Amino acid sequence: MLETSKINLFYGKSQILYDIDLEAQKGQVTCVLGTNGVGKTSLMRAISGAHAVAAGHIQLDGQDLTRLTPFKRAQSGVAYVPQGRDIFPLLSVEENLQTGYSCLPPKDQQIPDHIYEMFPVLKKMKARKGGDLSGGQQQQLAIARALITRPKLLILDEPTEGIQPNIISQIGEVIELLKQQGDMAIILVEQYFDFAFSLADRFYTLKRGRVTMAAKKSEVTRKDVLANVTV
Repeated sequence: MLETSKINLFYGKSQILYDIDLEAQKGQVTCVLGTNGVGKTSLMRAISGAHAVAAGHIQLDGQDLTRLTPFKRAQSGVAYVPQGRDIFPLLSVEENLQTGYSCLPPKDQQIPDHIYEMFPVLKKMKARKGGDLSGGQQQQLAIARALITRPKLLILDEPTEGIQPNIISQIGEVIELLKQQGDMAIILVEQYFDFAFSLADRFYTLKRGRVTMAAKKSEVTRKDVLANVTV
């Protein structure tokens, strides 16, 4: 389980996040929602270690991650699929997947069959350069690469952005499968409300860097969540 406590984050002198408390349970999808510029990606960068926090604590399964580097957090089980995907365009699909090995001991440095079972298009295209894939295929590659690391926490930042509908559906099926397997906590940052609402077990909404709603799906209606997301 991921827990953040009183997270505060600044860019220069500008405060972006204010006392963020968040919990993401294993076997559940925790959705972080809000309009553009409210701090969703900043919070994900704080959890992954890409941006240092000014105050607060971040724990994963009882381990304090707050002062660890991004690489040490990855080794501890945090996998971050950022907005924009960040695949290596000049490496092949297979080589992109192999970059996930850096977090694993030598005995585990292989591409498991279930990765290609979840994303069959990647098996067909494993010799193709990452930059030659469509945006949706690159998103599948980025998620698959994150899963190579065997994460305890999978962070997906806007995974449907700019993606064709059929691949959005496939990504949703993968998230649902991962949730059912129960091996990891999943945090989903998403603007596509219907997609997020269908997968979520818990919601956090942000406005101006503050949590305005924290609730289980069973405790709120679709209308309640939308009211906290819209301007």
